[in-house]
Amino acid sequence: MFLVPIQISARMNVDTKLQFLKEFSLLLPLDDIQLRKLANIAEWRSVSRYQFIFMPDEPSNGIYFITKGRVKLGTFSPDGREVIKEILQAGAVIGELALSGEISRTEYAQALHDEVEMLFVKVTDFQTMMQQNTRLVYTVMQYLAKRLQRVEERLTRIVLQDARKRIIEFLLETAGRDGRKVGFEMLVKHHLTQQDIANLTGTSRQTVTSVFNDLKRMNLIHFNRSSILIRDMEKLA
Repeated sequence: MFLVPIQISARMNVDTKLQFLKEFSLLLPLDDIQLRKLANIAEWRSVSRYQFIFMPDEPSNGIYFITKGRVKLGTFSPDGREVIKEILQAGAVIGELALSGEISRTEYAQALHDEVEMLFVKVTDFQTMMQQNTRLVYTVMQYLAKRLQRVEERLTRIVLQDARKRIIEFLLETAGRDGRKVGFEMLVKHHLTQQDIANLTGTSRQTVTSVFNDLKRMNLIHFNRSSILIRDMEKLA
């Protein structure tokens, strides 16, 4: 698999980095002085669309604060199949498992259809800030707990719900998070392939195609390669 190097640049000044960092809930316990200190040591990085930010087995040496673009987070099964855990966007943090003691990456992070820009902070630097701020430690623990809860909820759905229900819940959740109202309808621009949706919902591409076509025949959704229009959220649910 060909990897394009992450672009590292000093072009973003400290004040700009500071404004970005203020938007992250994980950093709420930090005061202005501590935030500026973090902005001074944070590196601005970027990757082109579809390129990997990190891969499994790479050293867990830092965390990334996503400031632009969307990121696909997942793993690969022993037989090479892709398992997508989450789709994250600006305001999210990735690589944070390093703060829980992870030595090597257990998952990959990949840019989706647009360039992704990030602020990178070394784990050792962030751990130093945690040692100086007990509220930050508590916030990090909460952040990691919520992440684990999301994974458990997804696994529960895969075990207890049939494929059709999982795909419909994916549509509803995505619309609730990323959708834009168009009259009484909800438009979702996603740029995910049907294989991506299958990997997210623990189904197959053929099943996703079948369910989407069935929902289209029922006039509940309309879709193309880059967007999904949900005609009635209540009826779809």
